[in-house]
Formats: sequence, structure tokens, C-alpha cells
Amino acid sequence: MMKKISLLTSLALSTSLLGGCGQAEAQEAPIYGDGEATVALDSVRARLPEDEIIYFVLPDRFENGDPQNDIAGIEGGRLKSGYDPTHKGFYHGGDLKGLTEKLDYIQGLGVTAIWFAPIFKNKPVQGTPGNESAGYHGYWVTDFTQVDPHFGTNDEFRAFVDAAHARGMKVYMDIIANHTADVLYPKECEGQKQCVYRSKADYPYLRRGGVDGPAINGGFAGDTVMTADNFAKLTDPTYAYTPVTKAGEENIKVPAWLNDPIWYHNRGDTTFEGESSRYGDFVGLDDLMTENPRVVDGFIEIFGDWIDKFGIDGFRIDTAKHVNPEFWTRFTPAMLERAKAKGIDNFHIFGEVYAHEVDPGYLAQFTKRDELPTVLDFAFQVAAHDMLTGKTGTHIFGKLIDGDVLYAGGEATARQLPTFLGNHDMGRMAHMLDKAYPDASEEERLARISLAHVLLMATRGVPTIYSGDEQGFVGDGGDQAAREDMFPSKVDVYNDNRLIGTDATTAEANFDDQHPLYQLIAKLSKVRKQTPQLRYGRTLLRASSEKSGLLAFTRGDDDGTEVFVALNMTNEAIKQNVEVGINSVNFSTLAGQCAATVSAPGSVSVNLPPLGYAICQATPQDKK
Repeated sequence: MMKKISLLTSLALSTSLLGGCGQAEAQEAPIYGDGEATVALDSVRARLPEDEIIYFVLPDRFENGDPQNDIAGIEGGRLKSGYDPTHKGFYHGGDLKGLTEKLDYIQGLGVTAIWFAPIFKNKPVQGTPGNESAGYHGYWVTDFTQVDPHFGTNDEFRAFVDAAHARGMKVYMDIIANHTADVLYPKECEGQKQCVYRSKADYPYLRRGGVDGPAINGGFAGDTVMTADNFAKLTDPTYAYTPVTKAGEENIKVPAWLNDPIWYHNRGDTTFEGESSRYGDFVGLDDLMTENPRVVDGFIEIFGDWIDKFGIDGFRIDTAKHVNPEFWTRFTPAMLERAKAKGIDNFHIFGEVYAHEVDPGYLAQFTKRDELPTVLDFAFQVAAHDMLTGKTGTHIFGKLIDGDVLYAGGEATARQLPTFLGNHDMGRMAHMLDKAYPDASEEERLARISLAHVLLMATRGVPTIYSGDEQGFVGDGGDQAAREDMFPSKVDVYNDNRLIGTDATTAEANFDDQHPLYQLIAKLSKVRKQTPQLRYGRTLLRASSEKSGLLAFTRGDDDGTEVFVALNMTNEAIKQNVEVGINSVNFSTLAGQCAATVSAPGSVSVNLPPLGYAICQATPQDKK
């Protein structure tokens, strides 16, 4: 039994966490399953994206339900099968059966939608000698039509989707159209660690090997003329490099058309800058020529087939910004139409557009030019990080919210952006907080990460929990260092981590529904589900500062039923008056510590302990 570390009563959790959540403005809540009865699928699909609370999981690192599939039937050791549970860069054994078996645990957290890393069949191992790692994460696809045998079978995937739907939970697949596994390689770069990117100017399509090379691909009008007739004239892929494959891998990709190098850019490795960002190989992965209509049609068929066969509820799109916009303007409507034909009217599509600044305009362009319905809200993550670590003042939240009007559809679209604190690429917020406050006590560590989750659950957007965060996982950084096992781990660099809120380690199973963070998220999930303003309400900044301090905002309209949210980002108590809607008179406590009434029309007194918070439901005078 794990020993829990309780929060000090003066810190983030109050004993009346739920307070008067039942006093929220009466409105019929969406139907969410409770695991005890089958929920009508129509009611699940009727929910809007902003009704959801998402749980992101790497299947390989969650639960091992069937040890017989650990090596996927591939003999010869870890460099063949990819399985080595002692190494952070190889398969550990988690699978779809294990994920299905733990749906009770996931649902108990208040989660309503599960997004998991790609489950398509991957190339088991990649990398130069001595630098090998495995495709446990799912992003090195060779076969887009079947589940990776390390994770199970297509039938087991169907069973998982059906089981989730029966509980009222949605299923979001992670998909990739930017690249496939690293199978093609430039002959000229054989034996090199990196293959230098060769630009379209220095290596045009109509010459082999550079501007002075022999003429090829006669009549090709360039990749901006995206017609089948034009691309039919692009027959020779050796304009920049000579693409070849290793013996035995010539037909490894499925569907079979993906094995032809003509469907790839073949220009060497991306530098993530300029032209190479869209045309270069992402760390060696074969970069698809998504300008070609044949490639567009092929991926419409590939991913549309998963909708048709399994009735999934949405897509997270990996590396979306590295694909030309025209691809998405064709692909996205086709997917929405395919889903609608299956009765899935609220199919949620969100693209990964990695960003390092609070710059909503940068993200918004992908909802306008590229016509992606939504994107992952990296601007929220940066704002949350900078406020919670004290890097900037709480005024940065205003920049985030002011940018909501920039998205196609404006604030309505912003409410559907998946928000998150950290992920499997950049690392966990708990690690970022530990770096910012290395001398924090255990109580303070728990209080700070609790405050982060209050911010996540109370702001606009779709809260997204990275599996393990609810168990106090910290990690050692990004990528492999943030991909700990939920089941007992054999990885030393995971097991020596100091988790938050418990004296457990990752060497034991971490599915504890009594962990203080699990309990906090579950309670905040209940508050969010019972409070329409937290899902649909507009956001109005009420108080902030240019240094770490108070952040206060309201969700909803000034009709006397807004929800008031206040967070103290400091280690000192805060007491000050904050503006609220003129029609708000009384407050019931949804979480934290709330004043019972306004101090005067349009003003409420905020009195928060260090790292304290308040989520308060306002009611007008005639509804008290």
C-alpha cells in the first residue's frame, strides 16, 4: 500500500473541494457513462468537443494485458523485436488488452475521451549501430492498415473502442500523414549520421543531381500545380538523391503503393527551418510528397477506412505543420464527411502545431489557411508554464485569451482546442516545476502541480491529461525521459524519480485511485461536467499582474451566473478586491475557498492562502 502525502490545509486543496457544486446553474448535463451500464452511442456522439476531458496514453507504457505479444512474434533479441523492458527507448509490453482492462481506472478519473499514440504497425527498430531504438511510440509506421502486433490485433482494437463507447467514452486516434518509417535512404548518404538537405533551387525536379545535371521529368510544372496530370510527369525521383532500400524491405509498407520512392520528397534531413520544414525527412523518416494528389487520395482512403470499420470519434494529427496546407484542405473535409456518414457529427480533429511562445496567431493560421478544425493549444501550455514557474507574470494569460478571436470561428473554436500541461515530447509539468523550484518541500511540490491542474480544468479548451500525471509522475525531461510505465517498470532512470504526492516509485504499479492528484482531477472533472460555464462560457480576464501573483477570470456571461476563478501563483497569501459581473451577488464554492457574497456590486474580495485557488459559482439575488 502506498503512503500518501497530504496537502497542508493552507495550500491548494481545501477540505471542501467540491463545495456547492450541486448548486451550479441548472442545466441538463451531457450524458457521461459511469461504467455500470451501457451508454447509448448516439448520446456519446451528440457531445461537443468542449464537453470532453481527454486522457492521452502511450499504449506500450500503460498496462501489459497480454505478455504473449511482447515480442510480436519476432525472434532474435531486442534489435529485432524491439522489446527490452529495461531500456527507455524500447518496447515494454503495454497493449490494447491492458488498456481495455484499465478502463475503470481511466473513467474514475473523470475522463470522457481517450487519445492514444499511434497503434499502426511500426518498423520495430531504427537507428544507426549503437543508436538504435524501437517504435514503441507508434510514429514509425510501415503498415497503416493494421494494429502493431506488439499492441494486439485489429479485433482487439475494435473491442477496446466498443468497450469505451459502452461507458460513454470517445476514442481519438493519433495519425500521421507527414512521413512513414525510415525505409528509404539516399544512396549518397550511406554510412553517414545525417543526410544534408538539398533544396529545390539547388536540386530542381527537372535535373538529376543538381542544376547542371541531365534533364529529367520533362513537362513537370512543379509541385505547386497539384493535379494528377502534372504529377504523372514526375517519374524520376533522383533529382536530389538516389533513394534506395535495404534488401528485404522493398515491400515492407502497406498499402503497397507506399513502397514506391516517387511518392516521397527524397531531399535529405530537415533542419526544421524554411523549405526543409515541409520537404525534409523528420530525423530520417521518409517524408511523403503530400502535394501529389495520389498521396492525398491514398491517405483519405487509409484513415477513412478506420472511421468506417471502427467508428472512432476523432483524430489527433501528428506533425501537421510539416505538411503543405493544400493537403489538409482536401483531407479534413473528407474525414468529416466520412464520419458524418457513420453518424459521427462531432468528429474532433486537432493538429499538432508545435510552438514555443504564447502566440495564438501562429496557431490560428493553421485553422484558417490549412482549414484544420482545431489544433493542440501549445500557447496555453507555454502560458501555464511561464505563470506557474514564475518566469512571467500572470498578465500573459490575457495575451492567450485575447488571441482567441484569431482562430477560424473565433472564440467558439478556441473552446475546442485541446489544452495540456505537458506531454510525451516536451516532458511533464511536474518536472518543469521541480526545475523552477528545486528547494520546494513535498507539500509545496504537490500544491504547485495541483494548482496547475486547477488552471487546466477551469480554463477554456478541452483539458488533456497525460497518463501518469495523475500519479505524480515527474520524469527527467522530454521525449523518452517522460514516457514512464504505469505498470511496474524495469527502467532504472524511471525508478529513481521522486514522484509527487506518494512515496511510491515507478518500480511498482501506479493505478492508485486514492492518490491526491487522481482525487483532485476526478473532483475537478465532476465540477466541469456539472458546470456549463466551464465548458461553453466566454473568458474575461478580471485580475493579473506583470509579476507572479494573482490570476482571476470569469467564465460565462454577466447574467449573475458566471463562474469566478482565482489562482494564487505565489508562496504568500493574497487578499484583494477583484471585479466581477455587476449581476453576480452570491457565490457557492465549487472548489477551493470562495467568498459567500460580493463586497459591493461588481466587486468580490479574494482571500487566498499561498498557492491557493477558488472556483466559485455566482448566483443573482433572486436565485440565492
